[in-house]
Amino acid sequence: MADKVIPPEELAKVDYNPGSRDWMDPTVEFRRGIYNYGAVPASTAYLGQPFSKKWQPIDDDWQLPDNWEEIIRNGFKERLDKYRSLKVFMDICVRCGACADKCHFYIGSGDPKNMPVLRAELMRSIYRNDFTTVGKIFGKLAGGRKLTKDVIKEWFSYFYQCTECRRCSVFCPYGIDTAEITMMGRELLNLLGLDIDWISTPAANCFRTGNHLGIQPHGFKDSVDFAVDDLEEIVGVRVDAPVNKKGAEILFVVPSADYFGDPHYFGFLGYMSLFHEIGLDYTFSTFASEGGNFGLFHSSDMMKRLNSKIYMEAKRLGVKWIIGAECGHMWRVLHQYMDTMNGPADFLEAPVSPITGTRFENASSTKMVHIAEFTADLIKHKKIKLDKSRNDNVRATFHDSCNPARAMGLLDEPRYVMNAVCNNFFEMPDNTIREQTFCCGSGSGVGTDENFEMRMRGGLPRANAVKYVQEKHDVNMLACICAIDKATLPPLLEYWVPGVEVCALHELVGNALVMKDEKKRTTDLRQEPLPGMEVTEDE
Repeated sequence: MADKVIPPEELAKVDYNPGSRDWMDPTVEFRRGIYNYGAVPASTAYLGQPFSKKWQPIDDDWQLPDNWEEIIRNGFKERLDKYRSLKVFMDICVRCGACADKCHFYIGSGDPKNMPVLRAELMRSIYRNDFTTVGKIFGKLAGGRKLTKDVIKEWFSYFYQCTECRRCSVFCPYGIDTAEITMMGRELLNLLGLDIDWISTPAANCFRTGNHLGIQPHGFKDSVDFAVDDLEEIVGVRVDAPVNKKGAEILFVVPSADYFGDPHYFGFLGYMSLFHEIGLDYTFSTFASEGGNFGLFHSSDMMKRLNSKIYMEAKRLGVKWIIGAECGHMWRVLHQYMDTMNGPADFLEAPVSPITGTRFENASSTKMVHIAEFTADLIKHKKIKLDKSRNDNVRATFHDSCNPARAMGLLDEPRYVMNAVCNNFFEMPDNTIREQTFCCGSGSGVGTDENFEMRMRGGLPRANAVKYVQEKHDVNMLACICAIDKATLPPLLEYWVPGVEVCALHELVGNALVMKDEKKRTTDLRQEPLPGMEVTEDE
């Protein structure tokens, strides 16, 4: 964490004056609180990345290879030839400014280079100078800049102040996806060995053990068994939670934080309660024990390598189709990339709910259904019994996690579930939810303690919307369907909006679910007293 945490009242004083410095000046400042640590060489070497080294952004010498300029130019050209979208995005921006005030990092920092248009211009200026005729002739007059070591440092600073949330793309009249530009910028930096540790080490762990946390297969099995014991203590029902069960109908893939972190774990208990209650034939996998994909934040090659294990494991276990749990970037990879990267999964069947008979046509290609869709379908067909009053101690709002909301349009299903399991559900302002949702400020690998100040700045718009419903409706809980959100929103809210906690959507489902043969429920899944059902002295 930063050495000295700036008080919220000070951090909220954002100066939006553009300043006197020319935007073409690439000089950047690295100080504690606003950058992420460089990757440790053991992790980058394990991943087979080039130029593994021990370095930090605050170092004067970044130990670039002698031919670093050639590497960047060749890498840039390769990507321009490979991705038509990148070349289009480099050429078509007219600097209309529609995106300028839409980035949470700009709103929270006031730094003009965090305007999506200008952040993209940091890369576009090199493109003009080196790859366009007008730029080669007129240079700076045509908006071109020379590639220098300071430009590399500038790229590193600002491409890791973008969480790839894609809110700016919603407002761009040309549909420029600045997140794709950030992804390309990070790929080019990786060619020089300039990775950050909070991406490289989880990715290396995932290759080694199957999940970002480095939990080994027997540890995963122990975690599931531990959860079964916990759930039995709370609800009085011992559920079956199979692991590596060949021939099961469904493979269930969760982010590793679900069986390890808090508050994720309470949603994990909710999944298991639900699946037991409906008698679902499913299995966890020790190999695919991670739905998240930090490769999305690193490079397309890394994303493909990490994603492939899900299909490989589905094939090995002989399941019919896949359900994915609450995770943001997992779903962006699955929905936008998986089918073309590692599909088509012709060995799987188009998903059909064995409980309701619903055929999930939207997943007929990927063969993978989101848990919120699956649960909403159960509720619609009245296949589960719910007691909303068990969540009456909760006054909840819902945070649309960027990737499920903007990348796959999962907007209505979570709300349908929220309304079914909770009596007190309140929406945040319209321009902060659904497609226009604000990012948590810590996605895409930047949710580190050392980057705390920048995270709080980036999360300010989301926190302001939460504060609005806290003051208007006494909201005390923020529900979401993203593992990164569940990890990073609690410190954000503690900083900006004390008194509001964070929970998984399926924690609320698990609380409300009335199970056959359950014991008298006195606590929720957090083992905190249920409203009106507390243990009395006589008991």
